[in-house]
Amino acid sequence: MPAILFEKKEHIAIITMNRREALNAMDDEMMDQLCDAWVKVRDDRDIWVAIITGAGKTAFSVGGDLKTFLPKITQSDLRDLQSDPQAAKSLVAVLRGFDLFKPVIAAVNGFCMGGGLEMLLGTDIRVASENAVFAIMEPTWALFPGGGTTVRVPRQIPYCRAMEMLLTANQITAQEAVEYGLINKVVPREQLMPAAMEYAEKICTNGPLAVQAIKESVLRGLALDAAYSIERLMSMIIFSTEDAKEGPRAFMEKRQAVWKAK
Repeated sequence: MPAILFEKKEHIAIITMNRREALNAMDDEMMDQLCDAWVKVRDDRDIWVAIITGAGKTAFSVGGDLKTFLPKITQSDLRDLQSDPQAAKSLVAVLRGFDLFKPVIAAVNGFCMGGGLEMLLGTDIRVASENAVFAIMEPTWALFPGGGTTVRVPRQIPYCRAMEMLLTANQITAQEAVEYGLINKVVPREQLMPAAMEYAEKICTNGPLAVQAIKESVLRGLALDAAYSIERLMSMIIFSTEDAKEGPRAFMEKRQAVWKAK
């Protein structure tokens, strides 16, 4: 079974993260296939809008797979991470620093955390089911949300709300996410994909080149590149610490982490 399902309906691409047994956590295979999917959306002139969602009713995505992806990152040499092609793919997978000017709609069905939330921040319109839950979980494991989170969250929601999410790792409900301005609307579970399709179909009634130019103008106007460079540096520093190795280890061993601030 592929980790990513790709479907095309007229001018709309539907991308489904398909590791429901792992709450759609992203391992190397999924990240590779996500990269391929985003490149296909970018390069296919007949695709005007994309929808991203997760398989099943429980999770959009809980982010990087702690059992495979994160241990490899935390055990790597700091210099190796700068040239690691898999690390670069992980950023494209969550739409960080990837020039995709076609609109992307997120249909969030359940847990949206870690890298799942990082990807959400790279989308343009967001619909969530009533059971959706959002959180930036990386601080819980002494890790750094380096997929664009520290850059995009404070630009997309009020500063104090952004800092609450970034520093506490608290989970917020779908309704709270609407109130924060993180998502557009909440719908019953059975209405999730119809609501996302409604947005996509409405966008497709507009001129596709104008729509893409509008998104490009918005993103370039935000001047994200310099901020991403700072985030990248801080991410590499944190991932090389002892605490960053302890956090995932404690999680997998189901025990309380012992922080050393080293």
